[in-house]
Amino acid sequence: MSLTLFRLTASRVSHLRRQFSSSMATASTVTDSPSGPIESSIREKLTTLLQPTSLFITNDSWKHRHHAPMRDHKSDGEPETHFTIDVTSSVFEGKSTMQRHRLVYSALSTELAEGLHSLSLKTKSQTEAEKQVVT
Repeated sequence: MSLTLFRLTASRVSHLRRQFSSSMATASTVTDSPSGPIESSIREKLTTLLQPTSLFITNDSWKHRHHAPMRDHKSDGEPETHFTIDVTSSVFEGKSTMQRHRLVYSALSTELAEGLHSLSLKTKSQTEAEKQVVT
């Protein structure tokens, strides 16, 4: 009986993980805090190019206030110079990490030329993301 119960529980946990992952992917493109113009541009361009199943963008600029690019950055609001981007997309299937990063950097070339200083990228294919949920 306990082995059967364990199998049912393990199956249910796996199902709940998939459900949670799916719901987080849907919710991930919405942020609670207002985003600045660079973050909005990043979100728009990556959404158009990659049609991601999940996209998390974090403005890490506040962690780098003491860096020269932050001190020299002229802006009406908070500077937007450092971002972490965690994105899952089927467009990444069969591409190396380098190819994925080049794709993102190419899409954001205007932002990089206009003051975006640093990107920390976590790029996953849909297959890789599904494997992470199961394990």
